Amino acid sequence: MKIFAETEHLILREIVVEDTGDMFRLDSDPLVHEYLGKNPISCMGKAREYIDSIRMQYEKHGIGRWAAIEKSSGDWIGWTGLKMNTEWSPNGHSNFYDVGYRFMPQYWGKGYATESSIVARDYFFEHFPNQKLCGIAELGNGASCRILEKIGLERKEDFFYEPENLMLAWFELEK
Repeated sequence: MKIFAETEHLILREIVVEDTGDMFRLDSDPLVHEYLGKNPISCMGKAREYIDSIRMQYEKHGIGRWAAIEKSSGDWIGWTGLKMNTEWSPNGHSNFYDVGYRFMPQYWGKGYATESSIVARDYFFEHFPNQKLCGIAELGNGASCRILEKIGLERKEDFFYEPENLMLAWFELEK
């Protein structure tokens, strides 16, 4: 399996089918979905669909979310990385690259989202020069908004996303 990057604390590798159980544990946790529309998944099939979608991103766009493995424990702690969004158009934005992350609650507050997002940002601009990197966070998720700003994205607008009844913040970075 391909390792995309390593940080001081994390190994960032491709997501594989064998990660389905871990993905289910992550995305079925209501705490994880507090700022994601409060809609956790309830079956392994949804986790597998998500993994298949990520793997398609690798093939079709040359990027995708990465499994985050904590070096000190060897634990699968969530995912991080990049995505080419083609399936939704928040506030009129379509076909955009975004940086994102999702970790199990016991790994929150350790700096892993910032650490891995810096690597993802740098990877993006190395492999996709002259492109724009975007980020989206629910307004109530101050931690995620701060992380996106910390890695250099500029907050451009706040908007209401009607399909999920959410207020979202939109961020961008161009180099």
